[in-house]
Amino acid sequence: MRAVQITRFGGPEVMDVVDLPDPTPGEGETLFEVSSSGVDFADTHHRLSAD
Repeated sequence: MRAVQITRFGGPEVMDVVDLPDPTPGEGETLFEVSSSGVDFADTHHRLSAD
């Protein structure tokens, strides 16, 4: 799966698009297929602030 990872603080350049292995659900969990998603203000605020 493709994902955006935020591993450090900074501007938009710290948001890395990476390929990850498909997750596998554990016991009592359900795996849903998500065809698209978005990045909202809370995500951008999180990456800008160390507090």
